[in-house]
Amino acid sequence: MADSLPFPARTPPITTLFVDVGGVLLSNGWGLASRQLAATTFGLEAAEMERRHHLLFSTYELGRLSLADYLRQVVFYRPRSFSAADFQEFMFAQSLPCPEMLALLPPLKARYQLKIAVVSNEGRELNAHRIHAFGLAGFVDFFVSSSFVGLSKPDSNIFRLALDLAQVPAAQVLYLDDQPLFVGVAAGLGIQGICHVDYASTCTQLAAFGLTL
Repeated sequence: MADSLPFPARTPPITTLFVDVGGVLLSNGWGLASRQLAATTFGLEAAEMERRHHLLFSTYELGRLSLADYLRQVVFYRPRSFSAADFQEFMFAQSLPCPEMLALLPPLKARYQLKIAVVSNEGRELNAHRIHAFGLAGFVDFFVSSSFVGLSKPDSNIFRLALDLAQVPAAQVLYLDDQPLFVGVAAGLGIQGICHVDYASTCTQLAAFGLTL
């Protein structure tokens, strides 16, 4: 009797979404364009501000520096005609929603009973503002933010931690990020990914994973 052919392995369904914030759900929190606008608005020395920013921001994103200390070293290292509160208000105001993406995830979560986790690099105060101002906690199950966990992308350990917290196999996770490098790092752990460019192309790629509205 001839040996029977094995059935092809079935691709496990996606049960969990890992999602970046800046560039996917919201604008970047404190990107280059925002810093350049801040320099123009407040009359700052742009090159010196940028130099100081690059020396300190990764420490801030890892939760090892407060926003007050970051601003003290990047902006208020000399007397200014404006207050730290004024500058922080400007900084927070740079966060803008990506309305289509914010509207997409809650019904997708409900239809497929998905877990949704944010995996992002963000400083604590800025992250807290963005979570509350844009209602992210209304559909995100947990936040693996760099300033909360002391790890940041592209360190693969932040994705390992997210998998431990989600308690799902990597093959059941789909990761959305606008940075190809980070998608590639997650792929090294067996996490499938979508490099987000725009709403339409992401919807098309989600459909290929069986996630449609």
